Amino acid sequence: MAVGPRHFTARAGNGVGEPILDPDNGEELVHVQPSVSVAVGNRAPESPGTLYITTRQVIWLSELDREKGYAVDFLSLSLHAVSRDPEAYPSPCIYTQIETEADEVEDESEDSDSECSEVLDLSKIREMRFIPSDANQLDTLFQVFCECAELNPEPIEEGEEEGHNWIFSADQLEDEAGAGDDVEWHFSQNPTNTIGHSNGHHDLASSVLELQINDQRFEDAEEMEQDADTGHHHQSQQ
Repeated sequence: MAVGPRHFTARAGNGVGEPILDPDNGEELVHVQPSVSVAVGNRAPESPGTLYITTRQVIWLSELDREKGYAVDFLSLSLHAVSRDPEAYPSPCIYTQIETEADEVEDESEDSDSECSEVLDLSKIREMRFIPSDANQLDTLFQVFCECAELNPEPIEEGEEEGHNWIFSADQLEDEAGAGDDVEWHFSQNPTNTIGHSNGHHDLASSVLELQINDQRFEDAEEMEQDADTGHHHQSQQ
């Protein structure tokens, strides 16, 4: 379930160290990037802090205010991208879109009022930007975001799992390919969806694989029909 961004102040070392993680549930620290500012919604960037990327979430902790920090789970990040266009945003950054528990998104005026008020309502935040002081680190950060997002696929609803499951690992594809000519359908050896990087949504890949299956079945049906016509033609001649 997407819970959106939240305030985070759990630091080790009497509140002055690294964030306290959840190793009992398998959370591990993957990357630490100092001197990163964060812009929450339409607000101006915060003073530089440290960005911690774990296997479960992205955490930003202020270097000046030990009581200030934000965290967002990878399951809540619907999109992340590198932004270098000054017309889109003045500073190069990692741009993220965020899903929250809210069923409906408030209009822009309400969001703007909330984001610019003294008390920040994180439940209305749909965007966050992480701005490193060294723009050369953007590609590294983006790669880490991608790797950790892949560790947090979107949960499959029970009904969806019973209906179909067209997502296969590379090993499963190789096993199917090596099963011989009795296999009813075949897959491309590289079914990866390469259109953008959206976190955890595989509908396009599923559709492509399903179309491949249906195409193969249509070809088989046509071959059977041709064989039947040929046999009927021979019987007529006799």
